[in-house]
Amino acid sequence: MAKLFGFSIDDGNDKKKDSIVSPVPRSNEDGVDHYIQSGFYGQYVDIEGVYRTEFDLIKRYREMSLHPECDNVIESIVNEAIVSDLYDSPVEIELSNLNASDRLKQIIREEFKSIKEMLDFDRKSHEIFRNWYVDGRLFYFKVIDQKNPSAGIQDIRYIDPLKIKHIRQEKKKNANQLQPNLRGNGEVFDFPEIEEYFVYTPASSANQGPTYGSQKKTIKIAKDSIAYCTSGLIDRNKGTILSYLHKAIKSLNQLRMIEDSLVIYRLSRAPERRIFYIDVGNLPKVKAEQYLREVMSRYRNKLQYDANTGEIRDDRKYMSMLEDFWLPRREGGRGTEISTLPGGGNLGELSDVEYFQKKLYRSLGVPETRVAGGGDGFNLGRSSEILRDELMFSKFVGRLRKRFGNLFNDLLKTQLILKNIVSLEDWEVMSDHIQYDFLYDNHFAELKEAELLTNRLTLATTAEPYIGKYYSTEYVRKKILRQTDSEIIEIDAQIDDEIKKGILPDPNAPVDENGNPLPTDGSVQMGQNGEVPMEPVPDETSTEIPEPKGGKI
Repeated sequence: MAKLFGFSIDDGNDKKKDSIVSPVPRSNEDGVDHYIQSGFYGQYVDIEGVYRTEFDLIKRYREMSLHPECDNVIESIVNEAIVSDLYDSPVEIELSNLNASDRLKQIIREEFKSIKEMLDFDRKSHEIFRNWYVDGRLFYFKVIDQKNPSAGIQDIRYIDPLKIKHIRQEKKKNANQLQPNLRGNGEVFDFPEIEEYFVYTPASSANQGPTYGSQKKTIKIAKDSIAYCTSGLIDRNKGTILSYLHKAIKSLNQLRMIEDSLVIYRLSRAPERRIFYIDVGNLPKVKAEQYLREVMSRYRNKLQYDANTGEIRDDRKYMSMLEDFWLPRREGGRGTEISTLPGGGNLGELSDVEYFQKKLYRSLGVPETRVAGGGDGFNLGRSSEILRDELMFSKFVGRLRKRFGNLFNDLLKTQLILKNIVSLEDWEVMSDHIQYDFLYDNHFAELKEAELLTNRLTLATTAEPYIGKYYSTEYVRKKILRQTDSEIIEIDAQIDDEIKKGILPDPNAPVDENGNPLPTDGSVQMGQNGEVPMEPVPDETSTEIPEPKGGKI
C-alpha cells in the first residue's frame, strides 16, 4: 500500500480477502463511484447551469443558507434535531441492544464522552449540525500520537469541505496478482482492487477552488485518519453528494424572482401619470415630432431631489418611466386632450409570494404552518390533534439524527480499536447495535411520551400479580416499561441513594405484623402516641409458662 499521511487500521485478513473475489465492488453511500487511474481526475459539467463542480455546489448551498426564508427553515430543522439543555447533553450513547458485559459498556460510554469533549459538542452542537446540513458533508481529522497510537485520538480538527476530496482509484496489478478463473479454463480475470484516500488542499479558499491534480499543493491522507459523514443524498448521474438544500434551489430562485418583479412592478405602477394627446394637424412627420418636443419643453418642468447635496435641481435631459406620456394626434381626430393613466390596482396582492414561500418550505420538508404568519399555527393540544405534517416532520428529523450518528460511529470505532478495547472484527458485529439518543424538546414528542408512559404504567400494574410466576422484574422493566440499560443503572443508583438517606424505606429491614419497620440497634420503638408498648400478659387459663428473658428453664 502506498505510504500516506496519517494512519490506517489493518484488520490482518489479507489471506481471507484474497479468496473472496468479485467483479462488482462494494456499494458506497458517499457518491464516489467514478474510479480514476492516476492522481489526476476530471470534473463534470452541468449543462442545465445548476453547478459545474462540487466546489461550486457547496458555495451555492452556503449562499442559499443566507437567504432569510431559507435560514428560517434551516434554524427550524436544526433546533428540532439538536436541543441545548442546561443539565443534559444533546446526545448520549445507547447500548441497550448491545450484547456485551456491563464493564465493556461502561468503557464505551466513557470513550464516547471523551469524544464529545474533544469535539466540544455540548457547546458547538448547533453549529456542527448546521454545517453538516447545509454542506451535505462533514470532515474531521483525527490527530493521534504517532509514537504511541494506543493512547487513542488526541484531538479532532474540523476540515472545510472546500479543501478536501474523497478519492477512489483502481490499483494496478501485475500478472502475478491476477485472479484465476473459477471455471478452470486457464483464463484470468483482472478484478479491480480499489484504493481509497483523501486529498487535502490547504491553500484553497472560497474564491479559488482546490487544485487536486497538483501534487505540490495537495496532501494525500489515509482513509482511517478522516472522520467522514455525508447527507446520504447522492446524484447518481454525476456521482455527487447533495445537500438537503438541493431540492430547494429552484424554489428559492423562483421566490427571489417573484419578489424582485413585485418590487419593480410597484415602483413602475404606483404613481398616476398623465397622457398628453397633442394635435399636430397636417404637419409632416419630422416637423410634427419637432413641434411635439417644443410643446413638451415648454410645459414640462422636471424637478429632481439630489440626495448627495440635499438640493432640488431642474433636469430636462431625460424622461424616466415614471413620467408623463406625450403622443401626437393627426388632423381628423379629436383635438388636444389630457387623460390620466391610473396606478396599479393590485399592489397589495401577495398571494403569489406566499405560494412560493410555502413551496420553498415544502421542498425542505418543513410544515407550511411554521411559515411566519401562515396558517393557524402549530396546534399544542392533545397528541391526537397533531397535524399530519408535524408527524412527517418529526420522522424527517429522526432520519437526520440517525444519519448524523455515523460521525460518532466513525470516531468511536477508531478510539476503541486504537486503545485495543475491541478488535476490528468485534466492532463489525457491535456497530449495528450501537445507537445514539438525542435530547427532545418537541411538544408533540412530550405529549406522546406522557401518553406512552401512562399506558406502560397501566400495563405494569396489571402484570404485577404475575411477577415471579410468569414474568420477571427485569422483563417488566425492559419489555413493558421500556427502560434501557443505562436508565436501569441510573434508577437503581438513585433508589439505593434514597434508601441510604432515609427517603425510602429499606426493603430488607425487619417489620412487625403491621408492616412497621422494627429497630435494628436494640432500642425500644415508640408507639404511634409516643407510648412504650407493653409486653403481652399471658392468659391465666393457659398452661403455657412464659419463657424468661434470661433463657430457657
